[in-house]
Amino acid sequence: MNFRKIHHIAIICSDYNRSKNFYVNKLGFEVIQEIYREERNSYKLDLALNGKYVIELFSFPAAPARPSYPEARGLRHLALEVEDIEETVRLLKKEGIETEEIRIDPYTHKRFTFFEDPDGLPLELYESK
Repeated sequence: MNFRKIHHIAIICSDYNRSKNFYVNKLGFEVIQEIYREERNSYKLDLALNGKYVIELFSFPAAPARPSYPEARGLRHLALEVEDIEETVRLLKKEGIETEEIRIDPYTHKRFTFFEDPDGLPLELYESK
């Protein structure tokens, strides 16, 4: 295999406008393109982080809820690397986004915490320093 990187992550949301607002206006992802697919009654929003395409945000009518707790098989969470976790937590709280307490990874000794997107998808902050 000659994989170079993860190209993107696809997320299906229950409320397109709420999730678009969360990822774009609260978290600061950049919109690359937005497409409405009339035949599927579905939006596809391509989002970038620091100029690199990373997320496809989809809306599908009547998509079933994603099981999170207890933890289910499949994608567990998305982790976002930050330089200063306390500053990022402060900025999230300013946007009305609650986080768990900051913890220390027992193996890497790096600090991390979790928060959720509007549909309960776990998102992790992982401090790089």
